Amino acid sequence: MRGPIAPPQVPLAASRAEVFADLVQDSVERLERRWPQLADIDFLVLEVPRLDGRGDQPVWEDEAVPLGGTIPAGDGRRARVVVYRRPVEIRTKGRDERAALVHEVVVEQVAELLGLTPETVDPRYGED
Repeated sequence: MRGPIAPPQVPLAASRAEVFADLVQDSVERLERRWPQLADIDFLVLEVPRLDGRGDQPVWEDEAVPLGGTIPAGDGRRARVVVYRRPVEIRTKGRDERAALVHEVVVEQVAELLGLTPETVDPRYGED
């Protein structure tokens, strides 16, 4: 008799975008233990940055492709941290390296929003 490969609540395969979003969420959860005010910030994953800043995205003004950005709170909108999936994926090989870079980007963007140094937000910043 054959049964299901996995229980219905367990996905058999996650897309690259879903796996990446999970890395961002894992990073946020690590930081929330120390910074509970992060519950008031929205964390978004977008494919790539936009040059024009439309659609409520940070404006890309530098020559280097950004890995993340911030949007301050305003007009009844919560502050946002954005992580760009494709630029991060291009710069990493493998899940561990990608997870480390995602965490670095999240820490840097949170630090910018809170007006702190990345080392204050996460004392282990830069150790990887």
